[in-house]
Amino acid sequence: MIGTRLMPVPRWCARFVSMVMWTGLAAGILSCGGQAPIRIGLMSTFNDPLGKPLRFGAQLAVAEINEAGGIDGRLLELVEQDDGGNADTAVTAATALASSDVVAVIGGAFSGPTLGAAPVFNDERHPVLQITPSGTNPAISEEGEWTFRACPSDLMHAAALARFVRQELRLERAAVLYLNNNYGRGFRTAFEEEFRKLGGSISSSDPYLAERVREVGPYLERIQRDGRAQAIIAVSYEPDATEILKMARGRGLQLPFLGGDGLEGVERQGAIAEGTYQSTAYLANLQNARNLEFVGKYRRMFPDQPPPNNTAVVTYDAVHLLATLIRDVGTDRVKLRDALAQVGTVRPAYDGVSGRIAFNEAGDVPDKQVLIAQARAGTATAVEGER
Repeated sequence: MIGTRLMPVPRWCARFVSMVMWTGLAAGILSCGGQAPIRIGLMSTFNDPLGKPLRFGAQLAVAEINEAGGIDGRLLELVEQDDGGNADTAVTAATALASSDVVAVIGGAFSGPTLGAAPVFNDERHPVLQITPSGTNPAISEEGEWTFRACPSDLMHAAALARFVRQELRLERAAVLYLNNNYGRGFRTAFEEEFRKLGGSISSSDPYLAERVREVGPYLERIQRDGRAQAIIAVSYEPDATEILKMARGRGLQLPFLGGDGLEGVERQGAIAEGTYQSTAYLANLQNARNLEFVGKYRRMFPDQPPPNNTAVVTYDAVHLLATLIRDVGTDRVKLRDALAQVGTVRPAYDGVSGRIAFNEAGDVPDKQVLIAQARAGTATAVEGER
């Protein structure tokens, strides 16, 4: 079953849209135009606070495009499928989207569903362009010519974090705690390789399962007894990172606490998170003019939501980029995929709010920057990279 379809409308019915568009009413109620809409698929974990903003970034971009008259008089329409946050459900979601009339899909928000869905989108019988705005696993680059990533990979995040620990904090020894999943293992390997290359050493490296995070306690006790580590690298997501922080601080272990983009949101956990570091591809409080404009529009459209995250802003950029390419080559899936692959080479790079989008042969964006942010009074603030 295809998910809810939302179709923003032209300027002349904008007031009607502002009343009902975002309430989830059926798209037929909102149809104000004559030509068939151009449909773009969205696949995300919509009940997750980090995955739900994919919807908001897309809705904002579509509203802007349709308010300006659409694409050659045709409106854009979003078709949603929830991937359930896991690879198995993502296959079902991807199959529904690939067999529909969407011209491209943005998703998933996380690496697991993105990887699970990629074989469906790369199926030669009915391929469809897939752009993940925030799936960071390096394996995504190997999934096929129809899968693209518009954010830095874990390899880029891990290397940036290793450089920061070694060159900026000037620390020589780190203890690593990592989730025993694709994200945790991949990030841990990349961090440790780069850290050692820079002359650092790893005093310990231990895996854990998110549902059994309390079992990290003995690792922390060993780190404390050993005394060699100068920092704890937590390759975690925010909920388990918060638990690890509480356990560490409760034992009097006051080492610098750092992690990758999985720590997004830990800065809002109060005093326990103060001073922690995370790598990130985007911060809503960046003070450049384009970001200030974007964040202002986002907050006006979604006043009850938190500030936009990387998933939201890259999705926003991806929709606008797709619209640009559709104006040029039309809605044929093959032509659209080929046009996207040329962005940054044959075609100009796209300068989005999230930064420069220029794809390499693997469908990655190696020019995207990684920031290092520190938790300060409940906000993640850039300490390295763009301010």
